Amino acid sequence: MAQVPQTFFDALAVRTWCGLALRALGRAREEIDAINVYPVADGDTGTNLYLTLESAATAVEAVFAGYETGCAEPSLADAVRAMAHGALIGARGNSGTILAQLLRGMAQVLAEAGDASRVDGSGLRLALRRAADSGRQAVAHPVEGTVLTVASAAADAAEGTEGDCGTVARAAYEGARAALAATPGQLAVLERAGVVDAGGRGLVAVLGALVEAFTGEAAPGAHARVETVADSGGHVRLETVAGPGAHVRVETVADSGGHVRVESASDAGLSEAELCAEATGTGGPAFEVIYLLEADDTAVARLRSRLDALGDSLVVVGGDGLWNVHVHVDDAGAAVEAGVEAGRPYRIRITHFGLGDAHAGRGRPPRERAQRAVVAVVPGEGLAGLYTEAGATTVLARPGEPPASGELVQAVRRAHAREVVLLPNDAELRHTAAAAAEQARTEGIRVALIPTRSAVQGIAALAVHEPGRRFDEDVVQMTSAAGATRYAEVVVAEHQSWTTAGICQAGDVLGLIDGDVAVIGADVTATARIVLDRMLQAGGELVTLVVGDEAPRTVAAHLEARVRESYLAVDTAVYRGGRQGALLLIGVE
Repeated sequence: MAQVPQTFFDALAVRTWCGLALRALGRAREEIDAINVYPVADGDTGTNLYLTLESAATAVEAVFAGYETGCAEPSLADAVRAMAHGALIGARGNSGTILAQLLRGMAQVLAEAGDASRVDGSGLRLALRRAADSGRQAVAHPVEGTVLTVASAAADAAEGTEGDCGTVARAAYEGARAALAATPGQLAVLERAGVVDAGGRGLVAVLGALVEAFTGEAAPGAHARVETVADSGGHVRLETVAGPGAHVRVETVADSGGHVRVESASDAGLSEAELCAEATGTGGPAFEVIYLLEADDTAVARLRSRLDALGDSLVVVGGDGLWNVHVHVDDAGAAVEAGVEAGRPYRIRITHFGLGDAHAGRGRPPRERAQRAVVAVVPGEGLAGLYTEAGATTVLARPGEPPASGELVQAVRRAHAREVVLLPNDAELRHTAAAAAEQARTEGIRVALIPTRSAVQGIAALAVHEPGRRFDEDVVQMTSAAGATRYAEVVVAEHQSWTTAGICQAGDVLGLIDGDVAVIGADVTATARIVLDRMLQAGGELVTLVVGDEAPRTVAAHLEARVRESYLAVDTAVYRGGRQGALLLIGVE
């Protein structure tokens, strides 16, 4: 369905753009992953860009949701700041981190409009220029022939154009497309592989969505399949080989006429390890380290120098006390320690470029798919360890930071199985998990979603999982075990609120049974005991306790004693959940 044209850049245009860009990256994700050969040929640029934009779009939607109850709408400044912040905290990989800085640069200009609810074409020109400049400043050693080149070309083309936002956006898009086609001539690793820069390809998709947001029409070639063509003189250019709506994955064929349709870098003449070696000059660092960092500007300047000496592909984006740090290193511990010295690092992700990726040895056969796997969302590090020991692939959901659907899809892919059982372990994640399951099914993976509402229900399901059973039988048994498990949690109220048990005040201890507040108390242990007694009134054979780091040390022992003394036929299992949000999770089977 065509979008309604918008002449100016306002909050609604931001929302529309984010939605369209997310869909565009979703369509192009596999193509972009396939041509990812620089700076590391790890085949995840499209996925990382999608996850970064998904976080930005989610943040914008949250702003609009906050205004739904009233007549007012969010301002342009509200929308672009949310977009930038969402991208910053959700940035993935080298390409996603740079995209986050490009969006932040745009947001800085658009938010400076002050009380203005919209900006015109001149404001968009300034925003695109700030984006390109800030992107370069974030990268320790900018390289031409990358997304930075494409962003600069977009800004240059916009600056030479007069008109409304649609006209400026279209000029930026066309400038970016031309620059993308030229990237193989600027970066040898791209030319030898017969591909354009993957990050730049993603940015072109995002700019195409910007054109569509303003004009209501798809940008020329935005929905078309793109082919890389090498002519007799060795020059590489792009050709559109399918019309709008042909969302076709790039193939891998090198024919006698010099046409190269890329599926993987190795089929274009180089192994992934060789491509990485050419890109970096060596076999490349062993780890990718990413974390959010709370620190001041002076500390971050020192951090840049420290990390630059440790590795390569250094990108530090953000500002105003919050930063996203990305670097490739051999000593991951030293990179994290540098962050600790600079401030408070958190959401630390360390990826080893191990077997089967860009730094693996040549000639290794692809890893065989398992027949079946379980993917589960878990609320704390302790439970992540428990689930992993039981054979599940886990996605960590930190307090206030639920995973996006793209993260769940990534976990399903990481499980590398023909059949996957997905356990969201949270009622609020049912739609996110359903979207992830649907996406995975389009990739040929058989996925069953069991609507677990708590991690204790997931534990019950995992306990009866038998990979040797027929898939349908296994899903039925796991679903039955989860459904037979009542769940509860003990938390501390953050503010005054009406509940099903009455009015609670900030600091009160709340006991929730099956998602509803059943007990309001002042003491954690006493409240937990009341909750447990109420749950066991209906009977039970096994009590599962998952204790968070902030719970009283004696609460588990007290509840175990209570069960032994008052419920003789009931067993108790206790696990440490780590930083899981709730003080205590309780399951009764």
